[in-house]
Amino acid sequence: IDEVDALSCASPGNCSAGGLFVTPANGDGGEAFVANQTGGAWGQAEEVPGMASLNLGDGGSDVVSVSCPSAGNCSAGGEYVDSSGGQQAFVVGEVNGTWGTAQEAPGTAAINVGEGAGIDSVSCASAGNCSAVGQYSDKQGPLDQVFAIDEVNGTWDNAQPIPGTVALNAGDDANAVSISCPAAGNCAAGGYYADASNQLQAFVVDEVNGTWGTAQEVPGTATLNAGGDAEVGTVSCPSPGNCTAGGGYAAKDHREQAFVAGETNGVWGTGAKLAGVGTAGSYLGTLSCTSAGTCSAGGEYIDASRSGQAFVADEVGGTWGKAEQV
Repeated sequence: IDEVDALSCASPGNCSAGGLFVTPANGDGGEAFVANQTGGAWGQAEEVPGMASLNLGDGGSDVVSVSCPSAGNCSAGGEYVDSSGGQQAFVVGEVNGTWGTAQEAPGTAAINVGEGAGIDSVSCASAGNCSAVGQYSDKQGPLDQVFAIDEVNGTWDNAQPIPGTVALNAGDDANAVSISCPAAGNCAAGGYYADASNQLQAFVVDEVNGTWGTAQEVPGTATLNAGGDAEVGTVSCPSPGNCTAGGGYAAKDHREQAFVAGETNGVWGTGAKLAGVGTAGSYLGTLSCTSAGTCSAGGEYIDASRSGQAFVADEVGGTWGKAEQV
């Protein structure tokens, strides 16, 4: 089984993709690959350079996210399994159409003592200036924390735990799912954490001029999330400090419901249930914002006959309209 898990296009006909491929030799684990489209024509896929020397375990490797701010200039990240069977995070860059050698995400070896790291989202504001987020294990066992890592002028700095998340994540189950960087060193990210009652809560966090601030629970979601299962699944920022996040939360009846939350001039507003998706179940999975308060979103909902349906919704002038079936 081969699959594309990541795709980014810098301009029409100039894209890069990544994912994993499986051969009889690597069994069910898979190997990470990248492929480039130039002038509308896709070239041959290739194993991520350097991955053969990193991915020595039985679990396999995968390109989970890629971001291309200009044609032939991209950064990507994902996960692999080392020789001791531990899952590790990697980053790799493309410069002028040529992919460099993958490396373990700098700094993750020091914090990932439980050997459970991976990059989940990468965003690049310009060539060689990117940020990524993911998770790591700070103890042995399935106990997860979240980290952020920045690339400046083509060099990746050391990963760091996202400030404030260790304190929030008393239940040791967190992940940073999505990041968006409209300018170098200025990003917003989101995901989830488990509180002291082992309830999953949604968080957002901002990076301003290269410094990560303190993560916070998405305002208003504590009230919405009566069922204790919330997360930010997608973030989009058209300009620094002006972002939108979306995802899902569990209502009192434990049915998942889609929500959106907006940030204006660096301040996150109150999250709210997306209108028009009913109450049987919904989730907002993807967002794209072209300017502050102007976004489109998509996801899924359960209709009256208990069938899954696809929806889209638009925000105009800072106000979300009702979702509609695709």
